[in-house]
Amino acid sequence: MPAHFPPAGMSRRDLLKRTGGLAALAAFAAACGSNTGRPASSGGGGGSKANLSQWYHQYGETGTKEAALRYAKAYPDANVAVQWVPGDYAAKLASGLLSSNGPDVFETQLNIAMVKSNQVVPLDDILGDAKADFNPNDLTTNTIDGKLYGIKMIDDPQVFYYRKSLFDKAGIKPPETVDDLIAASKALTTNKVKGIYIGNDGGVIVGGPALWSSGGAYLDKDNKPGFNDPRAAQAFGKLHELFASKSVLLGAPADWWDPGAFVQGLAAMQWCGLWAMPAIQKALGDDFGVFPYPKLDAQGKQAMPSGGWSTFVSAKSPNIDAAKAFVKWLWVDNPADQEDWNLNYGFHIPPRTSFAAKATKLQTGPAAEVVKLNKDFGVVDLPAWTPKMGTAFSDMLTNVIRKGADPAAELAKADKTVTTELSRLFG
Repeated sequence: MPAHFPPAGMSRRDLLKRTGGLAALAAFAAACGSNTGRPASSGGGGGSKANLSQWYHQYGETGTKEAALRYAKAYPDANVAVQWVPGDYAAKLASGLLSSNGPDVFETQLNIAMVKSNQVVPLDDILGDAKADFNPNDLTTNTIDGKLYGIKMIDDPQVFYYRKSLFDKAGIKPPETVDDLIAASKALTTNKVKGIYIGNDGGVIVGGPALWSSGGAYLDKDNKPGFNDPRAAQAFGKLHELFASKSVLLGAPADWWDPGAFVQGLAAMQWCGLWAMPAIQKALGDDFGVFPYPKLDAQGKQAMPSGGWSTFVSAKSPNIDAAKAFVKWLWVDNPADQEDWNLNYGFHIPPRTSFAAKATKLQTGPAAEVVKLNKDFGVVDLPAWTPKMGTAFSDMLTNVIRKGADPAAELAKADKTVTTELSRLFG
């Protein structure tokens, strides 16, 4: 169940969002009207409960819809109607947030445009003492100008999976630097197995981790480009070196988010998400391990994306206080449902660290290792990074990785686009 991680290419969910097609968009336009999923009358005085509409995108995992409906039904203080949105969730949500006919509570990833357009309300007041129990990254990704707008529902880290038996046979240890990664990929490549799989585009998905491994960032603390420097250029040049080594699997039956290439033995290493671990464990037993994206060099650092979805309250909701109370009940105070949501349908980390620490399925083996790596090296989504910036960054990566374009020149072009976008946002 991977979540969007803006700049590093297109995730599975982004792809699903964009493949609903014109027919789906037409269906949404016809269905949207005043059909919010909210009961016909709104909660009001006389002691009656508020009526709330909660929107989810259509999850692929069996049982998720039933779980969402069960949580809503169990909430004692409001009537919560769940709207399960297939196809292009982003398009319908964008439309719904423009009016009071949209959701009261909804899931997405925070974007600065949502705040500038007054589409969401701050949620700082519902955390209380629980704030210290959230992974700090999960607060950062939902904070703009010091105000918290979203409550994280799941943490979706991505790592390298590797076959222990193949590493042992080749006398290789998990790579600590990018040069180690390239050398291991070459050594593990045979006429039947490629050394590494990082997506059918050759590695755009690891562009973010490559940047972080050099010490860079998409944006610095002042919301200025943080990627246009010689060390970042070196990191992206290494991705081309890896691609040109002929040790990268291309043309796999499914892309990086699906562990099929790894479990079928097509590659000795694969970049994928924690969500894939149950399938990998079922297929390979104990014959796998995990490691983060290696550091560029001795001056670099290990890194990994920590994506995920968050819950928000619409500023146009007629029942803002009731909506905030429901969000607090479900995603701040309720350990049983959070563990159920994170670990019984997909495989994720509950954002509250105390809840994650008590989750049995995360206590041992590679799962426990990912939890630790996510805490130590996880990097989260950036609210100020727009889709246009992400496209420029992905285009840069494609040109460098696959075409061998000069990284410095490509970074300069991406920097220009990002700087223009930042000027538009911040003046």
